[in-house]
Amino acid sequence: MSRKTLPLEPGFNNMLKATALFGSKKASSSTSRPFKNYYNQWFNTLKNSLLPHLRRAMLSASSPTLLATHVDAMHHHFQAYYEEFDLCCSSSINSLPELLFPEWRNSLEKPFLWLGDLHPYLFTNLLRSFLDDEETERGVGRGSEEDDDKTVVDLPLFREFLGHDDHQLQPCSGLMAWDSPSKSISMRVDQIECGLRLMVPPLVVRARNAQSALVERVGFEWRKYEGRKEDAEVAVGEAMMAAMEELVNVFLDANRLRKSVLADILNATNVYQAAQFFEGLARFLVGFHDRQLLREFEKHKVAMN
Repeated sequence: MSRKTLPLEPGFNNMLKATALFGSKKASSSTSRPFKNYYNQWFNTLKNSLLPHLRRAMLSASSPTLLATHVDAMHHHFQAYYEEFDLCCSSSINSLPELLFPEWRNSLEKPFLWLGDLHPYLFTNLLRSFLDDEETERGVGRGSEEDDDKTVVDLPLFREFLGHDDHQLQPCSGLMAWDSPSKSISMRVDQIECGLRLMVPPLVVRARNAQSALVERVGFEWRKYEGRKEDAEVAVGEAMMAAMEELVNVFLDANRLRKSVLADILNATNVYQAAQFFEGLARFLVGFHDRQLLREFEKHKVAMN
């Protein structure tokens, strides 16, 4: 299995949970709510409020100012989500296992997770799908040899997963948001993708190194105090806290990258293009919870096993 998008071994979650038991009791607050609860509230707001309002603004072809308001609300919603993500991790190191390996995510969501949440390549792939649709219509192909290295989601998969037909792809088709996009936005998307290719691999390396350091330090301290359980628990707890500090930093940097990419996309697009991007991203997330799609996925997964 490729390690490009899964830098931490799945079984490492059990290791984190076990070592977290040795952590400082102060690091775990009984009053803090699980991140799952926050996510459910965040998702319901996205699905039942922000997305319908954005769609209505796009379909009405009303003033750009009103549409921009809904685009900004959607962008702020995603930024607030990652800020809460950061806060949850920073406030309690014992929350790291839940954030890095969220067992409450369904089987459709998990393949798209990278260091706890969506891979930032998914954002640029979605944006690129709009550009490539227009280039395909004009008979222009990219043909880049670099495509395989930066593709997390096949562009045709976006269309299948979202149920994209021509009408759905262009909810504000009269505005022709992606008709003959300027060279400047194509160049800006290239720059964002180039930045990701430079920043993602070091994060992957840091995550692997932090994982190795944690296993090594905890194992060393446990062997060192073999037979003295209380001393071992203290030593392992201290070693675990020190080693997990880098994992927390990697997690925070991954979130910072996700937030930065979304902000860059917002700055690179006009209001109509940004509206279609965030509408597509929101529908992609909502699609994860489509019961029929999930049943089909589970059925094929069982058949493969």
